[in-house]
Amino acid sequence: MYQALYRKYRSQTFGEMVGQKVISTTLRQAVESGKISHAYLFSGPRGTGKTSAAKIFAKAMNCPDQVDGEPCNQCDICRDITNGSLEDVIEIDAASNNGVDEIREIRDKSTYAPSRATYKVYIIDEVHMLSTGAFNALLKTLEEPTENVVFILATTELHKIPATILSRVQRFEFKSIKQGAIKEHLASILEKEGLTFDDEALTIIARRAEGGMRDALSILDQALSLSADNNVSQAIAEEITGSIGLTALDSFVANIRNQDTTQALSNLETLFDNGKSMSRFATDLLEYFRDLLIVKAGGENSHHSSLFEENLSLEQDRLFKLIDLVTSALPEIKTGTHPKIYAEMLTIKLSETHSQMSQEIPENLQEELDSLRREVEGLRKALKEGKVQGEVAPTRKAKASYQYKVDREKILTIMRETMENPQKSRQCLDALKATWPEILDSISPQNRALLNGSEPVLANQENAILAFNAAFNAEQVMKRSDLNDMFGNIMSSAAGFSPNIMAVPKAEFEKLRTEFARSLKSKEELEKEDREEYIPKELEFLSDVVEIED
Repeated sequence: MYQALYRKYRSQTFGEMVGQKVISTTLRQAVESGKISHAYLFSGPRGTGKTSAAKIFAKAMNCPDQVDGEPCNQCDICRDITNGSLEDVIEIDAASNNGVDEIREIRDKSTYAPSRATYKVYIIDEVHMLSTGAFNALLKTLEEPTENVVFILATTELHKIPATILSRVQRFEFKSIKQGAIKEHLASILEKEGLTFDDEALTIIARRAEGGMRDALSILDQALSLSADNNVSQAIAEEITGSIGLTALDSFVANIRNQDTTQALSNLETLFDNGKSMSRFATDLLEYFRDLLIVKAGGENSHHSSLFEENLSLEQDRLFKLIDLVTSALPEIKTGTHPKIYAEMLTIKLSETHSQMSQEIPENLQEELDSLRREVEGLRKALKEGKVQGEVAPTRKAKASYQYKVDREKILTIMRETMENPQKSRQCLDALKATWPEILDSISPQNRALLNGSEPVLANQENAILAFNAAFNAEQVMKRSDLNDMFGNIMSSAAGFSPNIMAVPKAEFEKLRTEFARSLKSKEELEKEDREEYIPKELEFLSDVVEIED
């Protein structure tokens, strides 16, 4: 029976793991030194090696002939774990076994000593699918584990794991595998199989896999099934992935560059008639513009066509404009009821970007320039004469800075609550500041970009204030109702408490803090300040005995 490539070439040692060097090294050294914890949590995108790493780890800690933390894969225990027949290594899919009863059964059976292996290992895949009751049933076991029992939890959605679980396990975050590493691994597999391939075909497959090795091997399997001569060609890779050919993209972007809207629409029609997905077209187009930017910035050029070289003449500002247009249209193309119409509208907008940018130049530019020249000439004359009469009125209105109305009363209330227990509040703020980089690393790049330029400035057990350089970012954070829920688990684990987040522009926070500090002054202090204003400097020594009458 034919075995799928992702099963046939599944990693069997830490050294064979692709793109997870730090994790594989850490686990191997833990086995080598005998420092094996009772519970681990492997999180990360699909197809990045979480379950494979769990099985390798289970083999390594139980292998009697392990060398430098690596399993031998030759002994009976290694072979039985590999084929899933060892009763001491239990693999459970939490998606179908997510009830309280199943977890209670695991908890009860975990009290029995392993029969053949050194450690009894429970590998619970997709652990985020467990119910609340099942998680609670698992807590006691993780808190007080039986000797020689190891739990390895795997999940693709870390934010769904309760903070009480996160605090009881060692966490390993698997990263998306880089495109180059996927491509090299695919090439080595094809060489082992004695098959030929086009280099560009592997690039297309690696890009389509989006960081998942399992997805890449599955796509490669499909490509081999379609190939009649055991050659993975570029055309086959494009057909299997639904990708738009580089030649077609070269021509389309060239038409956009030359503002040939009719021909660009004709190219789009051809792609649609050939069964190409419009969402895939938009995604590939976005990546093409990205490649242009990277090459213009001095990066590596993976394209080898003359049209691509010509398309490099696109100005950087226009490229950014094109990327913005594709990015904004992509959700509509992906989820809309008429993706072709949206794609055609996008094409027209892309083609007309140059004329739009030209129209942004004011028509009365010459008049403004003449006015500026007269002002400069007047200033020169005044300076030459040694005097400048008055201020020169500005010719243009300055753009009003972005305003975001903050909830002043709420912030002042938080400040008052903080002053009730300043020592505890200071501890909370220090803990949050110390773990802030870790918290930012735990969230998605999009959310991290939103929190750019922010820092914790005030905190207690219930609330935390983040000060932002940009008022716009502060407003967007407050509009995101899911951020507090997402931060809850992360901060609970990292900082030890889970406050509600309040976003404030830094300038506004400084004003409110000054106002609050002023309000803390006692009435006597304020009266004393007022009195001192009426006493001349020469009589300051009499300030205690001089009475100021109203």
